[in-house]
Amino acid sequence: MPDPLELLDVAKAAAAAGAAVLSGRNSATLDVSNKGEAGDWVTAFDLAAENAVRDVIAAARPRDTITGEENGTTLPEDPSGCRWSIDPLDGTTNFIRNIVYYATSVAVVDSDGAWLAGVVNAPALGRVYYAARGHGAWLEQQGNLTRLSGPVTGRTGQILATGFSYDPDVRAEQALLLGGLMDGFADVRRLGSAALDLCMVADGTHDAFGERGLNEHDFSAGALIAEEAGCWVRRPRLTSPLDGGPSDDERLAAWTCAGSIEFSGRFPLD
Repeated sequence: MPDPLELLDVAKAAAAAGAAVLSGRNSATLDVSNKGEAGDWVTAFDLAAENAVRDVIAAARPRDTITGEENGTTLPEDPSGCRWSIDPLDGTTNFIRNIVYYATSVAVVDSDGAWLAGVVNAPALGRVYYAARGHGAWLEQQGNLTRLSGPVTGRTGQILATGFSYDPDVRAEQALLLGGLMDGFADVRRLGSAALDLCMVADGTHDAFGERGLNEHDFSAGALIAEEAGCWVRRPRLTSPLDGGPSDDERLAAWTCAGSIEFSGRFPLD
């Protein structure tokens, strides 16, 4: 197995390159367009950030496969077996509206499906979350480094984080389920970035996160960070991007979940 710490160094540099692009946000140069569903936006910054991430990975590890939200799959002639999953701008709508919850997410998985390293770099928050398999989860913020250990089990006023589909029919179904999911929670948060929601379970801000309909690049880094923080994590079983990725029906039926172990039975099964 490749050294997760070596891969983490590459992931941190790549995510930093993407986040640096996002830090140059300028409302006059967003160049916003829609990817098909109302609310599913892409900007010039998504594209530039993904290119910056890819450049770092390709320079450091030219034999690795890269799959990204905007530019699809780059498959080298002699693949190493490692594959990078990139979301250059998770929280694009927030970014467009100048809401601070957005980030560049970078993670790497081996040929056996084990996630080895992941980074979520949120430039507007000044936070870099990261993890390498077997080495814990960490937060860098304002020059401080904190090891993450997940939410406090059984505390009063527990908060559930979730998200909703752009599709109105799916969103209506999600709204019907919300009352049941909220049982035992004091409140709910919808921040608009699954990557950051998972990281905020890892740092104990949220007590649990559950959302259906995510793509791999949405959860790849955040799920590993939550897992390495000691959280219970359930990733959806989706068709690999190398095999064309999941259908809409497959994706919309699948849940991504994280929290302390007390919540392991609270979410519907895939």
